[in-house]
Amino acid sequence: MEDRRIKKTKKNLKATLIEMLADMPFEQVTITSLCNRADISRITFYTHYNDKYALVDDIFHDMIRIGTDKYREMQRENNPERNFTASYRNMLYTILDLYYDNYPFFRHTRPDKNPFLAFSYYNYVLKTVETYTDREGKTLNLRYSARKIAGFLCYGIVGFINECHAENMPLPQIREEASELLTNILTSDTIIE
Repeated sequence: MEDRRIKKTKKNLKATLIEMLADMPFEQVTITSLCNRADISRITFYTHYNDKYALVDDIFHDMIRIGTDKYREMQRENNPERNFTASYRNMLYTILDLYYDNYPFFRHTRPDKNPFLAFSYYNYVLKTVETYTDREGKTLNLRYSARKIAGFLCYGIVGFINECHAENMPLPQIREEASELLTNILTSDTIIE
């Protein structure tokens, strides 16, 4: 268990990095500029992180912990029978809620703005969906590997959501339409034999 000072320092570094992303791409952020803006020494930074990539990984791991807790809560509340399609819908809602609840960070994960952050974000989501699909695939007869299904769903849903944003669609409508599309794919015989 980390003590309060360590938690406070890490929280400060994360918040400072997110603030800096509004001013510059991630690739231009230096440890020196981050430490100056966070008002901490480089020694303190390196006590907690090896580099700025480790700091970003810590931010993503925070999001995974929050998302996992939210997903489990949604499963308990509206899918106690663990229906495959409902589980994926809950995963979609969790990812969307996490994204928009933490938009000050996630708005910087666009590939054209910060390729490393976009790549990292996508890989964390892909790995999460793949792990779930692999676990569920043990009880279902899946047509494709868990990795292929996760890749198809993640790329497709992300593309769909990006196009919704381009049309300035409100979040409730994005949730509804993305959920409908996901449900139609999952309930067809496309993925499960």
